[in-house]
Amino acid sequence: MVIAEDNAVAREVLRGIIRRDERLRLVGEAVNGQIALELVESLRPDLVCLDVLMPGLDGLAVLRSITEQYPETRVILVTGQSTSEVVAEALKQGACGFVVKPFSAEKLLRAIHGALNRPVQKAEAPAVEGAPAAEAAEQPAGSDNEQSEAPSAAGAEASQSDERVA
Repeated sequence: MVIAEDNAVAREVLRGIIRRDERLRLVGEAVNGQIALELVESLRPDLVCLDVLMPGLDGLAVLRSITEQYPETRVILVTGQSTSEVVAEALKQGACGFVVKPFSAEKLLRAIHGALNRPVQKAEAPAVEGAPAAEAAEQPAGSDNEQSEAPSAAGAEASQSDERVA
C-alpha cells in the first residue's frame, strides 16, 4: 500500500492506522502527486490512499493516471475535499472508495479492506465513507462522519520499502 498525502500529520495518522493492521503493509509514502505516480510505477502496490488536494498533480489527476496505466492498483481517496462534484469525478475516474477527513481508524480500515476485496472494475459502485454527496454514490450503512485527528502541518519527504500488501 502507498500513502499519497502532502500533510505530514495526516500521513502520520494514516501510517499509524495502517501499521496497526497486521493484514496490511505500507510500502511507500508520497508528499505530492508526481512522487505518488513514481512509487506506483516502481512498487506496483495493491492500493493507494490518495489525498485530493496536493501540490503539483492533484489527487484526481493522479487517480486518472493510476486507473489508466495501472488498472490492477486500487485507489481510495482520503480527503477533506468532499463536494458532490469531487466525489462524482472520483467515482467516474475509478476510485474504489472515498473517506472524508476527519475519519476514524475503523472507517479508514473498512474502506481499505473493502477496496482490497473488490475485483478491479471501473463500473463498480465504490464505498463512500462520510461523504455528503449521496446523489453521487450510495453510502454504505454505518458511514457516519466520525471525528478523528485533524491534520494541519505540511511535509516534504517520501519513503519506500520492499514490503507488499498481504
